[in-house]
Amino acid sequence: MNDTPPPPPVALNQARERTIRQLGEHFAQDHLEAEQLEERVDRALAATTLQELQELVRDLPALHSDPALTAAASPAIRTAPAEQVAERQAVVAIMGGASRKGSWVPPRELSVIAIMGGAELDFREARFGPGVLEVSILALMGGVEITVPPGVHVEVNGVAIMGGFDERASTPLPADPSAPVIRIGGFAFMGGVEVRTRLPGETKGDARRRERVERREARRLHRGE
Repeated sequence: MNDTPPPPPVALNQARERTIRQLGEHFAQDHLEAEQLEERVDRALAATTLQELQELVRDLPALHSDPALTAAASPAIRTAPAEQVAERQAVVAIMGGASRKGSWVPPRELSVIAIMGGAELDFREARFGPGVLEVSILALMGGVEITVPPGVHVEVNGVAIMGGFDERASTPLPADPSAPVIRIGGFAFMGGVEVRTRLPGETKGDARRRERVERREARRLHRGE
């Protein structure tokens, strides 16, 4: 029979949050696969004792304090001086494909044309100029995929006929007027525009699992558990 009294609710919740943060850091340092992270976070949310929480990280290696690893876990938005930002550029995909990805500097105005083809814009490693980036899209029987990193505010205001403009949840509008904002508009006919948020190097499956974990944690914190 275990006569150890249960920990106070506040202490247990603090330990739970600390354990979940540690699990996230272990995932960022490749100590856990996405499925293992999700399973251990579920167990942390259901834990009722400090011992259960300790068991979730006991078998994992020590966390590194390398600043580069810390930055990889919470990637900062990359920026570029205003003088390096072009006024306007175009991405054209006609019966084919076109993409902008990797380390690149988006212009202030970007026109994207996809006619019976596909265009991809990946902003995860882009170096943003200050202020608003206007993206104007024309998709005719084609598609445009836009990937943005966490922390960038995105606004979508497009018209679709037999198609769609899809926007994933975005961060709030920044108070700093020089912070990067992506404003997406245009027209899609029998085509589609998809906007998604992913970490650098994150796959679609990894992103879905991370978003599920984040939603569960947000609901738990909202309930004050």
